[in-house]
This record gives sequence, structure tokens and C-alpha cells, in this order.
Amino acid sequence: MLRITQEKRIVEQIIRLYCRHKEGNRELCAECRALLAYAHARLEHCPFGEKKQTCRLCPVHCYKRDMRERMRQVMRYAGPRMLWFHPVAALRHLWQEYCYR
Repeated sequence: MLRITQEKRIVEQIIRLYCRHKEGNRELCAECRALLAYAHARLEHCPFGEKKQTCRLCPVHCYKRDMRERMRQVMRYAGPRMLWFHPVAALRHLWQEYCYR
């Protein structure tokens, strides 16, 4: 479960970064908590398991439309900033995405 665990950790870092910097919250707001719980549930039930690629490249769209839009909004803001706040995790994620192409 290493791959799924890594993905969960990265998603949590991204959502926390967004909530802290964009919304100005020290702790996750209710909406971000719901998004995080939803993302973790989707990762738990990923049909590819440990052989999964990054969600952006995945052929299966398992997110509901509204949650997918919310996650896109979060990723657009926090994704580039991950290089500054969590550089190792961001580079590892980019490398894994590159390897699956």
C-alpha cells in the first residue's frame, strides 16, 4: 500500500496548503475536510491499486463532477506551490507521473 499511502499524503499536503494560503485557515475548513475525506475514499477504492498512475493521467474518472472541479481548483492553486513548500514530495510526484507516460 506504499503507492496509495504516498498519494494520500500528497493529496493531504496539497489540500492543507490550499486551505491555509488561499482561504487563510489554520485548520482545514469543512469543505476542505470533506474534499480530503472524499479523495482518501477514492484512493482506497482505486481499481489499479499499487499500480496506479497519477490521477491526472488515469483513464477512469472516479470523482463526481463537483468534487472533480473542486479538486482542479485546489490543484491549480496549490500544485505549483508544492515545489516551494514540499519540494521532495512534489518532485517525487512529478517523477512518478513522468515514469507512467
